[in-house]
Amino acid sequence: MIPAGLAAALILALTLAPLAAVGSRAEAGAGLGAGDWAAIRFTVWQAVVSAVVSVGLAVPVARALARRRFRGRGALVMLLGAPFLLPVIVAVLGLLAVFGRGGLLNAGIVALGGAPVSIYGAGGVILAHVFFNLPLAVRILLQGWLDIPAERFRLAAQLDAPIWSLLERPMLARVVPGAALVIFLICLTSFAVALTLGGGPRATTVELAIYQAIRFDFDLGRAALLALVQVALCVVAAVLAFRLTVIEPVGSGLDRTVARWDKSPWDWLWLAAVSLFLIAPLAMVVWRGIPGLADLPSSVWAASGRSIAVALGATVLSLALSFALALRGGIWMQGIGVLPLASSALVMGTGLFVMVYPFVNPTRLALAVTLAVNAVLALPFGLRVLAPAVRDVREGYGRLAASLGLTGWAGVRIVMLPRLRRPLGFAAGLTFALSMGDLGVIALFATDAQETLPLAMYRLMGAYRMEAAAGAALLLLALSLGGFWICDRGGRIDADL
Repeated sequence: MIPAGLAAALILALTLAPLAAVGSRAEAGAGLGAGDWAAIRFTVWQAVVSAVVSVGLAVPVARALARRRFRGRGALVMLLGAPFLLPVIVAVLGLLAVFGRGGLLNAGIVALGGAPVSIYGAGGVILAHVFFNLPLAVRILLQGWLDIPAERFRLAAQLDAPIWSLLERPMLARVVPGAALVIFLICLTSFAVALTLGGGPRATTVELAIYQAIRFDFDLGRAALLALVQVALCVVAAVLAFRLTVIEPVGSGLDRTVARWDKSPWDWLWLAAVSLFLIAPLAMVVWRGIPGLADLPSSVWAASGRSIAVALGATVLSLALSFALALRGGIWMQGIGVLPLASSALVMGTGLFVMVYPFVNPTRLALAVTLAVNAVLALPFGLRVLAPAVRDVREGYGRLAASLGLTGWAGVRIVMLPRLRRPLGFAAGLTFALSMGDLGVIALFATDAQETLPLAMYRLMGAYRMEAAAGAALLLLALSLGGFWICDRGGRIDADL
């Protein structure tokens, strides 16, 4: 077990040291060029638009789910969590299969005599961000609806009072700003979407500009200055999101399920539309990926092994760090645990690149750096899962364990770990899936000998070997979701508590 102090020091080193290295290398006097300012403006603009569209569409979908009870509702709610686990590069390939030049949408438009549309550029970036973040917004808003006591709906029905103005609109006024800022923060640090669907002077994000400055221009000073800008944007968004996601109490009830009388036929249209929007790209990945499995080069299988090794290492390290912080508890440990949210994979990778470049060829450390960065960036999610569970075990069994002399490692092994199997399994699966699909740091460092599966898939797409890329996408999807299922299921088997 890693002591909390050592875990905190390691997290601070992996987050603050790269930022310090970036700051020391940034050449403030050189300033930013016109293209850099264009990238900053586009980054903020696309994040704002993506957040507004995602939350705006989520309102009627979440309202429909709150008002309707139907067979398969649980499966639909579970589907809303799938894009969070889905590797970004896989989702992009699925979106291309539906909305791309040779996709289903353009096939229908051409058949009707129209001109095909292009998914590349700002529209494609926003479309992909909505695909990822619409389900997240729905889950957040749906929880807001579920937090309204059923008795208030019953009272409104008895008084024939307007539900929207009295109950739903005030709830949305509390929940929507925080949800929009969380999505805004996510879109600020989205690298793989901009790399595959953006590009060009009009659709370059700050992170894509950092990547181009290092990989193509090798201008570390400009990359460092852009990284500082990215950190500043993330810090402002994170602080605002933290302040606005404080949930105010809405009252208590008897946890009864209420039959809503204000249902609308439009509910089914919204539910069908969001289901089609989420399922179609995934179905196309499977449909096109099965034939492509036979066309996979041997390098893809080697890249798969490296991805699995990196994901396993990142999972073990992230769980150890988050578990140590959860055991220690306290506001300082929680603050250190959420610190990685103020950074991004590419910013941390840039700082580590600057730190190791004078001493060793960064490509030799590509996999190790990717492992460490993935572990730290996944830590806030693992800590969010483990901290409440640790607190519950201590409240329920702390005094009994102390009276039996079960303190220190003995208490952790005998009392704590058996009762944390479920959250540990879920956190492990989440970290594994996120690490498998990462296309951030590895894109900065790796050569052909260190490429992971997402990078190998991206290079196949760049070489226009779309059938092989589809096969790699299906393989990556299976490994990511399979790893999550194995970890999550492993934590649930024979878990009595």
